[in-house]
Amino acid sequence: MTVVRFTLLSSLTPAAAMQVLTDFGPDRAQNWPSIDTDHFSVHGLGDTWAEVTEGTAAAWERARYEWDADQGKVVITTLDSKLFGAGGGWDIQLTPEAGGTRVDVRLTRVPRTLKGKILAALLPLAAPSSLRKSFGEPLRAK
Repeated sequence: MTVVRFTLLSSLTPAAAMQVLTDFGPDRAQNWPSIDTDHFSVHGLGDTWAEVTEGTAAAWERARYEWDADQGKVVITTLDSKLFGAGGGWDIQLTPEAGGTRVDVRLTRVPRTLKGKILAALLPLAAPSSLRKSFGEPLRAK
């Protein structure tokens, strides 16, 4: 299992950051650089959960999002993935800080194939800066 952690500071309030993370409307692919419209589909949506497929042709995943706005927490469980298969996911914690929000992200990947194991080994080296950039734009990182 591979774990990648990173933090960024957002100029958004925790409530606004939560809205960006959990907005599964038609503009999601335009708001997130790591999602294209051909690889975005909402399978189910509730008040505090969603099941979606999102990503790109190179790397997509089907995941279940669950969130608690009062606790500032989003948990994303990977159900299927082109690169890693089921297992792992994302834990995101939003904490008010300095007129904005500290966003703590923990990504866990459970590789199932040789290609997945090789990619997982590279994640701690390459992923933090690219993921910080990917999250930074929609969350208006400082």
